[in-house]
This record gives sequence, structure tokens and C-alpha cells, in this order.
Amino acid sequence: MTGDAVAPAAAADSPAPASTAGAVVRVRAALLDRLVNQAGEVSIARARIDSDVRQLQGWLSELTDSLDRMRRQLRDIELHAETQISSRIEATKAAALSFDPLEMDRFTRFQELTRFMAESVNDVATLQRSLQRTLQSAEDQLAAQARLTRELQDDLLRTRMVEFESMSDRLYRTVRQAAKDSGKQVRLDIEGGAIEVDRGVLERMTGPFEHLLRNAVAHGIEAPAQRRLAGKGEGGRITIAVAQAGNEVAVEFADDGAGLDLQRIRQRGFERGLIDPDRPFSEAELAQLIFSPGFSTAHSVTELAGRGVGLDVVRAEVNAMGGRIETVSTPGQGTRFKLLLPLTTAVTQVVMLRCGEQQVAVPSTLIEVVRRVPAAEVERAYAEGSIDHAGETLPFFWLAALLQAGTQGASGERSQAVVIVRSAARRVAVHVDEVVGNQEVVVKNVGPQLSRLPGLTGVTLLPSGEVALIYNPVALASVYAEAARALRQTGGAAAQAQAVPAAPVVPLVMVVDDSLTVRRVTQRLLLREGWRVVTAKDGLDALERLAEERPVVLLSDIEMPRMDGFDLVRNVRADPRLADLPVIMITSRIAQKHRDYAAELGVQHFLGKPYSEDELLSLVARYAGAAVPDILA
Repeated sequence: MTGDAVAPAAAADSPAPASTAGAVVRVRAALLDRLVNQAGEVSIARARIDSDVRQLQGWLSELTDSLDRMRRQLRDIELHAETQISSRIEATKAAALSFDPLEMDRFTRFQELTRFMAESVNDVATLQRSLQRTLQSAEDQLAAQARLTRELQDDLLRTRMVEFESMSDRLYRTVRQAAKDSGKQVRLDIEGGAIEVDRGVLERMTGPFEHLLRNAVAHGIEAPAQRRLAGKGEGGRITIAVAQAGNEVAVEFADDGAGLDLQRIRQRGFERGLIDPDRPFSEAELAQLIFSPGFSTAHSVTELAGRGVGLDVVRAEVNAMGGRIETVSTPGQGTRFKLLLPLTTAVTQVVMLRCGEQQVAVPSTLIEVVRRVPAAEVERAYAEGSIDHAGETLPFFWLAALLQAGTQGASGERSQAVVIVRSAARRVAVHVDEVVGNQEVVVKNVGPQLSRLPGLTGVTLLPSGEVALIYNPVALASVYAEAARALRQTGGAAAQAQAVPAAPVVPLVMVVDDSLTVRRVTQRLLLREGWRVVTAKDGLDALERLAEERPVVLLSDIEMPRMDGFDLVRNVRADPRLADLPVIMITSRIAQKHRDYAAELGVQHFLGKPYSEDELLSLVARYAGAAVPDILA
């Protein structure tokens, strides 16, 4: 009976765990933020490991090439040894003489050494295959770990998400108070309020949302009498429509008022000196004036309007988050403000851009297109301050000049990278040295000291451990356009006095050698002295590198696969762009005929292996000229 009595109790208790399946746990927001940051650190660490694995892949590829070359060379030695032995045997038979024991031992030892070398090469090949398998396994594990990290990050970010309707009471209250103060009848409708948005985004945008609602009540919705005359109902309507598109959330504020008073905006623009009365302005350009600081079309100052504070704050906050705002107005029907905001501020996709030695991140949602533009067209764009794109004339800037980080350095490339950046209705073209690529980054908080800097939307850590700032170039252009153009004009003394001194461009040295060891040793030597170094494993590889950027000096071996050093120099001298490029030969072939032939091809210096480091550094410094890094001083 005891068992019968216990069984019902167990059955009664069994549903209890199921009833807790939908239980909610209250977690402090600060703890969630800390967990998200720690997940971001894990992601950054994984990216660093992934970068190291890719570097190992490159070295393993070099090892494979070297191993193949060793096999070929060993086979040549074996054939040469067999040929020598066969020749000696034939000569001995012809002379009817017996072998000298020492000569026989010597040839036998030669054969033994070749066999030992073959065994060593096979041992190295075995290690290479083991490394390859281990590296492949590490890549698979990294891919699995990347998937788990992403899932962890997504789940943590989901805990930060709140429905847009969570702030609806505050928005309703704002509209009710504004309608009461202005004596108007206004109704607010929210569509798509169930869509979830990052809590940090909502908290930061609460103020701008309230500004837009007050602006719609004060400037958009007409008074009841005016609405009756226009054939509308006495009560106005404001609609907030929320929609998600990819990694962005669109929040649209629309009213059924009178629309923007473009004539009044034009008049106020003339009065404030914001527009030229002799230049025609489109409706879109006039609509952008309402975002100017201190701009207002109100006839009198009230609690709701006339102070010139509001829409400029809205645009500044939207730009600071890496978003954009679009404005559409229809006379007599109303105005729509569409805010495109990041779904979350913790993780975002960016495009890495390089200007000189500086790398800058730009949110990928702002990048419209990347173009390769001929160098002549780039120079013309600098002279005119604009460039034509898709039938439109866009402002043109050197990105580093917008950052007040330096003027443009000389580039030998035939075509250069120009990035078209779009934010809201504005677009600008920025010239950069290189578009490094697209990657997902963890956005770090810049703190209150830097959060108000124009154009700065965040900061992140790259896999290399370097810090990269995330900028909105359109916002930078709106503030620093004139300063950037003054910085570009480095010929005048006044511009030089106002401009930030440009960082010296570090000279580039190219090292061409089929030996991985020689390349690495020479590269480390030059990097230690402060130069930039690019390496190539043979002549064809060197020509591809030379097409990308011209070095100050070329260091080349003679004997290399595919294209040797002599053929490389002939191709360099045949190219008008590279005809005067200094070349230093570093080779073990130091016979006079090799020196004479190199001099005939136009080689400036001929060094034998092993070379003197001091002599090589002095030659490189001589050809680098005034661009020698300060570290050599």
C-alpha cells in the first residue's frame, strides 16, 4: 500500500517541471551587456587565430614549393652522379685499368649521400603532409567554433532585443502633450510594433523619436480650421511604421499634414546665409536644410517650435549610430521621415579602407559602390573637387584628408579605388589607397568623450590586435569638407599652416628570391630598419607585384623558376613606368661574366651571397633618398 500511496504523489508532482518551461528569468541589463562584450572578445580571439591559420597556410604552401624544388634538384644530382660513374667505368675499361680504391670509395660515398638526402627529403615530405592534415583539421575546428560563437552571439543579442511597442506609452504621451499645447487634435498609430530592436538602439533614439513627433505636431499637422478648409478631418494622424530589412530596422514617421513649406524654407535659408539666392535648388536640397543647426520655420518661439533645436539633433544621433535618414514631402498630403538604423550596435558588417598606413572601417550599409578610376580622372576630380557618377556630380575627397590625417601620397597605379558612400539623400566619393575587404566586427563603446565627434560611429579591434575607428564619411564631409580641400592644397603656405602635417610615406622595397629562407631573412632585416617590404618568389610573381605598387628599389636573385632575374630586369627596363627603377642583384653567381651581363641590362649593384647587411642597408637608404624613415636617422 505504501507504493500505491507514493505513486499518485509522484504523478501529481511530475507536471511541475513542464509548467516552468515558459518561466522568465530577470537579468540585470549590465550583466547582459557584459556577456555580449565577452562573446565579442571570443569572436575577436577566434578571428586572430583564423588569421594565424591563414598565415600558416601561406608558409605551408611555401614549404611545399621548396620541397618540390628540392626533389628536382636531388634528382638532378643523382643523374649527374650516375653519369659521372658510368663515364669513369667506360674510361677505365678502355684503359684496361682497375679502379683506384680511393676513387671507388669516393663515388660510393657520393651515392650514399644522395640516398641519405633522398631519405631526408622523404622525411620532410612526411612531416609536410602531417602538417597539412593537422592544419586542415584546425581549419575545420575553427569553422565549427565560428558557427558556435555566432550562435552564442545571436542568442545573447536576442536577449537584448525588446519590442518597439515597449516605448509606445512614452510616444503616445509625447503626442498627447504636444497636441494639447498646440490646440490640435492628433492621433498616433504604431504599425509593426512587435518587431524587436536592440535595447541600446531604442534607448539612444528615444530623444530623436520624441523630437520627430513634436515636430510633426507643431509643423506638420494643421490647425482644425485649416484642415476643414483643406477638406480634411479636424483630427490629424501620425503613423510610426516599423519594418526590418536585413541587418537594419526602418522606422518611418509619417503625418497627413500640409507637408514641408518649401518657400518658407527657402526664405529662411536666404536669411541665414545657408543657400545662394542666385543658384537654383531642388526640392530635395531644400528639404535637407531643415536638418541644419538652429534652423526653424516657425513664426514665433513656443515650447514646441521656433528654438531651432530638434531635427539637427535627430540627424546627428542617426549618423552617430551609422544609420541614415530620408525625407519625402508631398504638398497638402504630409511628410515622411524614414530612419534606417542598425538592428544592433554590438555586431556589424564593415568595409575596411586603407589610406597610407591608416585603416578605417565604414559600415557596409553606407557603401553604395566601389569603382576603379583611371589616375588621370582622379587628378581631374581633385582639381574640380567633384566627380561624375551615374549622371550625378558628387563631392570628391581624399579620405585621410577628411580625417585630418594627411595629404595624398604619390601612387604609381594606373587605376585607383574610389568608394561611393551614401547616407540618407547625400552621397560623396572618397578616394582611398585600397579597399581591404568586408568583415564582421564587434563594436566597442567609444565613451562619452568621443561619442560626439563628427562622423565617428564606433571603434573595433581587428584580428591583428590593431584598433580601427568606424566612421561615416558623409558626416565627415558635412563638417570637414573645406578643411579637407585645404589640406589637399599643400602648395600654399597658409594651407600648410592650418593643415595637420602629413605622415611620411614609408618607402617600399621589393625582395625577389626563390628561397623562402632568403626572403624571410632579408624581409626581417628591412622591416627592422623601418621600411615596408613586399616579397616575390620568382620573376613572374614580381611583375604582378610591380603592377600594384612601385618600390624604391628592387632586390633580386638570378636563378629562379618560371622567370629568372635577368629576364625580370629586361621586362622592368622595357616598361616605361619602371625603366629607371634601381635594381640590386643578390646572388651566388658572382663570376665576372654574370656581373658584366647584369651591368649590360642596367643593374646598378651586384652583391654576392652571403651579403653584408651594412652594405645592403646603405644601398637601400641611398635609393630611398629623402623618404628614409626617421628610425634610420
